[in-house]
This record gives sequence, C-alpha cells and structure tokens, in this order.
Amino acid sequence: MLSYKEKRKEAKDYILQRVDIKPEIGLILGSGLGEYSEQLENRTKLKYDDIPGMPVSTVEGHAGEFVFGEKHGKKIVAMNGRVHYYEGYSMKEIAFPVWVMKELGIKKMIVTNAAGGLNTTFRPGDLMIVTDHLNFMGSNPLIGENDEEIGPRFPAMTDAHTAHMVDIAEKAADRANIHIMKGVYLAITGPVYETYAMSKFQRLIGADAVGMSTVPELIAGTHAGLENLAISCITDVVKGKDEESLTHEEVMEVAQKVKPKFKELVNNVIKEL
Repeated sequence: MLSYKEKRKEAKDYILQRVDIKPEIGLILGSGLGEYSEQLENRTKLKYDDIPGMPVSTVEGHAGEFVFGEKHGKKIVAMNGRVHYYEGYSMKEIAFPVWVMKELGIKKMIVTNAAGGLNTTFRPGDLMIVTDHLNFMGSNPLIGENDEEIGPRFPAMTDAHTAHMVDIAEKAADRANIHIMKGVYLAITGPVYETYAMSKFQRLIGADAVGMSTVPELIAGTHAGLENLAISCITDVVKGKDEESLTHEEVMEVAQKVKPKFKELVNNVIKEL
C-alpha cells in the first residue's frame, strides 16, 4: 500500500501531465459555493475520480473537481467541492487535497464553507471571516507518523488564521461595501445539526458559527506552512425552540442567494494577494 507521501506525489505527477498552470493560491469551495470556479480564466478541470489517491465528494453541492485557472494575474487551483469526515473518510483523506495543492506549489489557501450562525447578531446570508477556531471533531489529520517533508511534528495552531490575510479580507469587503462579520468557527463531525442545548453550549464557549468542515484543512495547511484565510457563509441563525428544523436544502438555498456577494469578496481578496 502506498504511503500518503507517495500518493500525493503520484497525484502531483498525474496533474502536471495535464495542466500547465503552477498555482500559487488554493481555494476550497464549500456547499453551494463551487460556482466561483467559473470565475477563473483559462480553465482546466480535472475530476477527483481520475486523480490517483483523491477522495471523491458524495454530498449535494460538491461537484468534485479541481479547476485550474487565473484571476487578476494570479495562478489558482480551486477545489469545486470537498469531502467530509461524516462521509466516512479519514482525517488524512480529508487533508490529502491540501497536501496535493502544496506539492503543486501553492503558498496561500482560502477555505470557504456554509455554516450555522450561533452569534445572534448574525443574519442568514452574512459572510464571516474566521479569526479562530474550535476543533470538536475529536481528531485531526496529523495524528500518526509526522511527515517532516510537509511540516513539523507540533505545528502551532495560533498560526492557522494569518493576521494579514484576515486584514486583506476585511479591507476587500470594505472597498466593495460588503457587510462582513468576524468570529470563531467551531467544527463538529456531523452529519447531524445540533440540539438546542448543544447550540447554547457552543455559543457559551465562544463560537460564533458552527459547521462540519474546514478545520481539518486548516490544520493541514498550517502544518504545511501555508497562509490561510477561512470565510463562512452563514446560512441560518439558531435562536430558539420555536423555529422549524433546518434542512440541507435550506442551507443550499441561502448559499445560492449569497453567491454574488461571495464571488465579489473572493475576487477582491485574490486581487490584493
């Protein structure tokens, strides 16, 4: 059986045989946000199914493809869809695409997601710059033998949310007159939405939004020495027991509505990187 080091190099070799672009920025596009990849110029698409070692997305709203292209003179690889822990993938499989993008040459990574709002000042459709995170997934992709070629045994997660990347995103939103929030993202395994008691607890310990992704990729990216920026699309806000239960279709509906604003923000961030 190939090691993850061998697998990522095999994936890199496969990609380089088919793509001329050497990316400097990696994008991970969350639920309902994958259409942003169509903003890229001179696009080349590769399906995850065809790339050796790549896990395949199984959730609605995740197309499952790498899209290579350019925007504002920057060379970019976008993940149109991701895989999740709740799909049955291991943490290392979730991190694998990040390692592949690192092999391809990226230095900066923008991770996006659809998240539930816990901060009651938020509104559905808000965009939140993630300034810190809480890992309630019970695991992470660095457990096991460390790959020194990628990064150190004990990376500091205080470096996971690069201050100047957050500053760039905040200024990009301001220039585009986009209302932006900042806050702490809490990651759970899913695939269930929280009980009222759990949502209350999450808010009490300092979380502003909650989701089922992003933190494994941020851990992998930080370990690999990448400069990270995470942005959440707030699809709903938990308030009380009188509300109807949330559905995945509703999450996708809000993500659909916020796409123009999201695309503009990401475009402005890329322009400034």
